Amino acid sequence: MSSGRRGPVVPNAHVAHALAVGQPPSNARPSAPAYFHATTHEFLAASSDEILGQLAAASEFDIARQQRDAWERQIEVLHDALRNIDGHVYLEFDIPRLGSRIDVVLLAGPAIFPLEFKNGETQYRSADFDQAWDYALDLKNFHASSHDAPILPMLVATDAPTAEREWAPAHADGVRPPLRCNATALRAMIRRGLSEAMGAVLDGRAWGEAPYRPTPTIIQAARALYARHSVDAISRHDAGARNLRVTSQRVERLIDEARRGGKKAIVFVTGVPGAGKTLVGLNVATMRRRTDDETHAVFLSGNGPLVAVLREALVRDEVARLRARGGRARKGAVEQNVKPFIQNVHHFRDEGIRDGQRPPHDRVVIFDEAQRAWNREKTANFMRQRKKVAGFAQSEPEFLISYMDRHPEWAVVVCLVGGGQEIHTGEAGIAAWLDAVREKFPNWSVHVSQHLGDSEYAADDAITSLARMGTLHTDPDLHLSTSMRSFRSEKVSAFVKALLDCEVAEARSLLRDVEQRYPVVVTRDLHRAKQWIRKHARGSERFGLVASSQAQRLKPHAIDVRVKIDPVQWFLNDAEDTRSSYYLEDAATEFQIQGLELDWICVTWDADLRHTADGWSHNEFRGDRWVRIKKQERQRYLLNAYRVLLTRARQGMVIFVPRGAPTDRTRAPELYDETYGYLVSIGVTEMN
Repeated sequence: MSSGRRGPVVPNAHVAHALAVGQPPSNARPSAPAYFHATTHEFLAASSDEILGQLAAASEFDIARQQRDAWERQIEVLHDALRNIDGHVYLEFDIPRLGSRIDVVLLAGPAIFPLEFKNGETQYRSADFDQAWDYALDLKNFHASSHDAPILPMLVATDAPTAEREWAPAHADGVRPPLRCNATALRAMIRRGLSEAMGAVLDGRAWGEAPYRPTPTIIQAARALYARHSVDAISRHDAGARNLRVTSQRVERLIDEARRGGKKAIVFVTGVPGAGKTLVGLNVATMRRRTDDETHAVFLSGNGPLVAVLREALVRDEVARLRARGGRARKGAVEQNVKPFIQNVHHFRDEGIRDGQRPPHDRVVIFDEAQRAWNREKTANFMRQRKKVAGFAQSEPEFLISYMDRHPEWAVVVCLVGGGQEIHTGEAGIAAWLDAVREKFPNWSVHVSQHLGDSEYAADDAITSLARMGTLHTDPDLHLSTSMRSFRSEKVSAFVKALLDCEVAEARSLLRDVEQRYPVVVTRDLHRAKQWIRKHARGSERFGLVASSQAQRLKPHAIDVRVKIDPVQWFLNDAEDTRSSYYLEDAATEFQIQGLELDWICVTWDADLRHTADGWSHNEFRGDRWVRIKKQERQRYLLNAYRVLLTRARQGMVIFVPRGAPTDRTRAPELYDETYGYLVSIGVTEMN
């Protein structure tokens, strides 16, 4: 029974008595990753009461009788199962990315055995099986000393009448499917696993001290941060991604400098797709969440699906956490606490219009996907038609800065910026923010990275003009250069950029590196594409179909992008729910999936974007035929839509390009063949 708790940790069983009488042990290590760890011999020599005392002391929560009974039964089973086994045992091993703890991790010989206990359980439930998978995969992917070791997870339903007697073969990464085992068979199956495991003997203590470098999804990150973990606890610490922490700290310092100096500042955080820009924003908002604090911050996004999904994920998680502690949790009350943390930027804007000249409550606001803020024309039309506000003549960036400028003293705007991410008519791009400062708010200082002038941000002219005023400050710590979304390969976003830019040699070179750890395949058979995804996904790894919002001729394949999915159900519901992404029936478009991600994705490629000898042909379906898109702005939106779709997967993707139908001019084979040929020509593996 996993406690899902974090707390201070004491390393060895022999200090349990000191804990029991309130004496601080001389060798306590609060940073250790488990409530308890010891060699198997130390564990067997310790009494149940000694081990329970240490577990209880390490937890930051009061221990309910149910948890104590579960631990006691677990210790009893392990005392029998670990006899004559040399190794190391960790109890309640912390997995911060998942916001939980592994009941037991046993290291013996070359093997790692993560054990998920279900005390008193007589059945092997699918959700528990997936949980055991998830723990094993998390260690394999993110724990430095587990990358090369064989991992043999076990689901231990203590009172199940039967148990599996054979270990399934390992996957290519060395992780076995979880073995279903009862208490009686546990000892024998550990020994059988050891007889099959190959490799160097693990050092149990060194293993526990190895760095854990997780790469959470944005949903996992939001849950963990809201539960008061830090960005350090849930993110990678290796050199390639270290600037996630550096960037968060730099933004924090700029906020503090503005407050102390009574100044106003706008800070732009740039980064490649999946680098963690949103994570930086959520971290800052979390650190400054107290509403009674002068530096209270609010996280704003114009991405409706992202706001809805993150809010619901936080609400569900908080309700479950409160109920697990025995408290009463009313969902409506929890929702009221979550809403101020993540808000829709348009609601924030509307409040500023209603309040006349009153400043907002918040002095620090974080705008996610700031490049998608509306231009003057779209904002004015919306205000006139929907809000009945006549004579409105500001872009959304200009108005939002003016709203914050109502504060008589200091204020900070943090803009999180993605390059090549504008996907909708009326999105102003980042230049609108810079132009607003230059033209209307010269008293605001502007902080940017040197990358804001790169071509994909389309802001070079605006930066040049602003630099002449002397209020522009360049800071390299404000750019995130490493993608964290595709933790198996940091070059996926670069590969997608080269693919869409028709840089064939570069795309080929990058793909050779990418596909070593991140499979990319292409097929003309949708059924086989779905089979491929289901075969590769393990545990609760999430997968789904995606398609461009202009992909109007996928309907013969039962994909109709005109049917709007509910992103909350699609992203959060389990595999038993037909509305979830797992069912591979409803496709999410770029509008529903931007800012979010899945582990595995099937990108369905229609004839809206076609490869030709002259490059890309951009099309939309009107009435009964395809029509060429001539406006460069709309061509860019369509290309960016595919950029979004092709960079949503964390672990791998399959691309489905239809064969077309000779009898249907709207799906003629020649509309698809060149695109398929182009993907194959740059080295994407064909799945026949």
